[in-house]
Amino acid sequence: MGETSADAVAPAGGVGPAGPLTPEAEAAKLLPFLASGARADLQAAAAKHVLALTGSGPGRALLAGQAALLRALVDLAVAPAPAPASDAARALVNLAADPGLHDPLLAAEPGLPARLLGRALDPQWPCAEEAAAALANLSREPAPCAALMAALVAAAPGESGLEQLVLALCTPGYNARAPLHYLGPVLSNLSQRPAARAFLLDPDRCVVQRLLPLTQYPDSTVRRGGVVGTLRNCCFEHRHHEWLLGPKVDILPFLLLPLAGPEDFSEEEMERLPVDLQYLPPDKQREPDPDIRKMLIEAIMLLTATASGRQQVRDQGAYLILRELHSWEPEPHVRVTCEKLIQVLIGDEPEHGMENLLEVQVPEDVEQQLQQLDRQEQEQCEREQQERELAPEPRAEGAAPT
Repeated sequence: MGETSADAVAPAGGVGPAGPLTPEAEAAKLLPFLASGARADLQAAAAKHVLALTGSGPGRALLAGQAALLRALVDLAVAPAPAPASDAARALVNLAADPGLHDPLLAAEPGLPARLLGRALDPQWPCAEEAAAALANLSREPAPCAALMAALVAAAPGESGLEQLVLALCTPGYNARAPLHYLGPVLSNLSQRPAARAFLLDPDRCVVQRLLPLTQYPDSTVRRGGVVGTLRNCCFEHRHHEWLLGPKVDILPFLLLPLAGPEDFSEEEMERLPVDLQYLPPDKQREPDPDIRKMLIEAIMLLTATASGRQQVRDQGAYLILRELHSWEPEPHVRVTCEKLIQVLIGDEPEHGMENLLEVQVPEDVEQQLQQLDRQEQEQCEREQQERELAPEPRAEGAAPT
């Protein structure tokens, strides 16, 4: 969730007997109006004023030094009705979007991840989406992500709080007043941690299978991207590749289908594709978000880390989908990623002892050369993008020059 803003409405004047107050003093004056027990209209005005401050870098920096105000803001953001929690929750989204404020937020309220989690997973809470968005922003950094993981463990003793999070993400209408799309990025951030991947990849829980249909979720790029990011992170665990590619999960068609267009393959080629990718309708659209397309390709690339994985991906006709994607792909950085995967699929197999690409130890000088090539590819992509953007519009045939 991006930064939100509101017109500043100060609940009290900013000029005292000795003249204008400093910004710090002005911010401190808001504290009594945010506190529990203040009149609801004054709380609402103070929260709106704080929300306006969080819409700018200087405003966020000003609030970073106000620990008591941050605690009061958190209290108001999670307070039960009839407290005006919405603007306070939106202000927390903006504050959490700034990594430089994570330490001040957690110092002011160490229980912030747990409190936001409780509200995000409350099916009756009207501001649950804002709570989820604040968690998504916080959990991008290692320390808050670890605190959130600890909160999930503590939230459901004897069970996994991750189970409740996945349930909320995968259940339509879990909260009738909040869509909870931002639980997708929360789960993606958590899946960077080994403990979360262990839960997601537990064969007895069938969590991955519940997530797979969301790679095609039509109503939210945020939710789709979060789920695809989660699946990509799970694909780093090469010990589970056989299970992921096998019939109990069958992950590959779910990764390929968003990359497929309406191409009409020959009968021989069609038979090489999984059933779900055969005879797609002529109005089939590819995933519209380039970052999600790139993550889908990266997930498939990870699945080709082992010799058996490469063979399974080849056998399911992935090359055909990627070939057509490469011809269509308008974004240079995505096209380069697609090219790398195609080279893995059509190239020669690595020599004996180097079959697992995730375990190969690359010499330092070779790694530096590869990094240099990556930088050169990125620069070439940027040049191509600029050339397209600066190219003159084509003139209609016969039109006179102006």
